[in-house]
Amino acid sequence: MAEFVKTKAGVDASEKKTLGEGLFRKCDACGDAAKKEDFERNLEVCPVCGFHFHLRAEQWIELLADEGTWTPHDTELTASDPLSFVDTKPYRARIEAARRETGVNDAILAGEAKIEGRPVQLGVFVFRFMGGSMGSVVGEVVTRMMERGAQKRQPVVLLSCSGGARMQEGSLSLMQMAKTLAARSKVRAAGAPFISVLLNPTTGGVAASFALQGDVNIAEPGALIGFAGPRVIEDTIGQKLPEGFQRAEFLLEHGMIDMISTRHEMRGNIAHLVEYLSA
Repeated sequence: MAEFVKTKAGVDASEKKTLGEGLFRKCDACGDAAKKEDFERNLEVCPVCGFHFHLRAEQWIELLADEGTWTPHDTELTASDPLSFVDTKPYRARIEAARRETGVNDAILAGEAKIEGRPVQLGVFVFRFMGGSMGSVVGEVVTRMMERGAQKRQPVVLLSCSGGARMQEGSLSLMQMAKTLAARSKVRAAGAPFISVLLNPTTGGVAASFALQGDVNIAEPGALIGFAGPRVIEDTIGQKLPEGFQRAEFLLEHGMIDMISTRHEMRGNIAHLVEYLSA
């Protein structure tokens, strides 16, 4: 009869492996494993090396907004299909599937909240909804949020996480770039601050419009920020890019963003900026 290898606790090795499945996560950055609950308690930041994994939009709202102060706006807006666009499946089918899978109507959540007692207009991209792509709904929601901030003279805090403009809406999605920038100018004219937070990734039409137009531009460590991706740029210019090109640290060194904030410091940093810029 075959003998089972026993652990010190008297459990055979195969059973120990089964018991351990699902309890640990391996960090993609450092390769070390830690308990899943340690990642969750640490706001999806690797407790070993500090690598920032994706945090859901709802978690960001919970992290930043004072308890009980979040009031969502424009949640009823839904995308239409004016081009009757079809690739491997109809655009309308993609939208309906994304709504079912994510529980939201499009790739952004926006509303009013308080951060350490100060009222703000707060928006967070939902990356799990078609890669956080900006179509007509996202552009409209961002525009309305900016206009509320201008009308009420309240700070606008927007966390971007997007692959860019939504190709299924064609030129209508590209129009959102100009539309949101026009709304951003109203915030400036009203004297209200705009704090832009760039998460990983912030690219394409979102990066090329409002995301880098904050009075203060903050990025998370290691966030990919830029218009076209590094591989596309290398193929276009036929040159090897510098190490870390388009990462937050590279952009800070070259003056394209103002600061890098860890996730644990983000609420405090935003609160200080809101207080200072609103004075």
